[in-house]
Amino acid sequence: MSKRVLTTESGAPVADNQNSASAGIGGPLLLQDQHLLEKLARFNRERIPERVVHARGSGAYGYFEVTDDVTGFTYADFLSTVGKRTEVFLRFSTVADSLGGADAVRDPRGFAVKFYTEEGNYDLVGNNTPVFFIKDPIKFPDFIHSQKRDPFTGRQEPDNVWDFWAHAPEATHQITWLMGDRGIPASYRHMNGYGSHTYQWTNADGEAFFVKYHFKTNQGVRSLSSEQAAEIAGKDANSHQTDLLQAIERGVNPSWTLYVQVMPAAEAADYRFNPFDLTKVWPHQDFPLQRVGRLVLDRNPDNVFAEVEQAAFSPNNFVPGIGPSPDKMLQGRLFAYADAHRYRLGVNHTLLAVNSPKATTARNYGRDGFMAANSQGRAAKNYEPNSYDGPAETGRPLSAPLALTGHTGTHEAPLHTKDDDFFQAGELYRLMSADEKSRLIANIAGGLSQVSRDDVIEKNLAHFHAADPEYGRRVEEAVRALRED
Repeated sequence: MSKRVLTTESGAPVADNQNSASAGIGGPLLLQDQHLLEKLARFNRERIPERVVHARGSGAYGYFEVTDDVTGFTYADFLSTVGKRTEVFLRFSTVADSLGGADAVRDPRGFAVKFYTEEGNYDLVGNNTPVFFIKDPIKFPDFIHSQKRDPFTGRQEPDNVWDFWAHAPEATHQITWLMGDRGIPASYRHMNGYGSHTYQWTNADGEAFFVKYHFKTNQGVRSLSSEQAAEIAGKDANSHQTDLLQAIERGVNPSWTLYVQVMPAAEAADYRFNPFDLTKVWPHQDFPLQRVGRLVLDRNPDNVFAEVEQAAFSPNNFVPGIGPSPDKMLQGRLFAYADAHRYRLGVNHTLLAVNSPKATTARNYGRDGFMAANSQGRAAKNYEPNSYDGPAETGRPLSAPLALTGHTGTHEAPLHTKDDDFFQAGELYRLMSADEKSRLIANIAGGLSQVSRDDVIEKNLAHFHAADPEYGRRVEEAVRALRED
């Protein structure tokens, strides 16, 4: 059997892939060596800008299977029938570190699911925590700048991390999650995933509901202590990637059970917490978990760059029956994610295999731009409406409209009866066992004690005191002890 011929990118056969063309034996190289120039130019461009956040990631394909009837809450087609399966791609990630960072670090994890539905791709972009550090997207660039490498020292600085948190009391709840026992997952398979934001579901009768997504790992939650994580990160920076890859290759397919909390839209205004505040949870006694289905990962990508690095998720990719809520952080992400992908991957990133619909065909009038591959045929029109049987609108909104009132302006979110920045952080602390509390205190004190300014330390201590008197006292004592050593 003859070997396949190596060619240039234009398809011309390559005569010699071992030696560059030169002006005589040992002479300078020739500008006319098209194969050499193409290889070097291509190599120089192999890396695209990494994500500013969620840069380090892993991913896999699988399916989502509906196990319970939820048609009373949404008319989304991929959720319409018990037993129905939809292909998915799931990308896991760390948040703060760069592409070259380690997996086993104390950091939230991204949990982004792309459902390749028959009505288009639905992207659910969440984390492994049900809450986040801030509640308004205008602070997101500041927050990320404080957590990433300092522009002068080139490393993450405790002064920056804790100074931002000192000015963001709403972060206390997420800090308690992050510094607790679940702050470093043992693997991507052994952590839960959350939509985190509040979304809207609409049923066939036009009734609106607000929902929160919970993906519960069927492998059981397993986490690492700070000491275990440091050892693993030193031995294998790719520990989570290795675990996910090898598990699926062995046929040990990880799975999660999807539950939702459902709130009738009419109850949102008077609920004791602001249901659209990303720093808050909905207690399960108020809105119990309702099972929806099962997510299974059973196939590794063939090419990590093409399918994981170039995977583009955007929260504004909805399907009929599902839409946004007034969650401010979600509203900001509806723009920011898609804009980030247009910068990193180009305006035609949706044509890449991992991002394009699989169960349907995209039909629109977008044209041209870098890497355009969306030819619609010689006579196709690129405007709408037209008289040539081009794609046309349906006239049916994807979700129910949101009621609006008041005046435009920069407003703080409306306060509900239990809305403060500390109550839920205190509730989480009080749920912990004695050992869990001790580890939490040690993790917080280990970072906070490195801060150089006393006023920043005092502001952060005040937040923990406000969450729970014992919580604040123990953090204060632990910080003092470390600073006196």
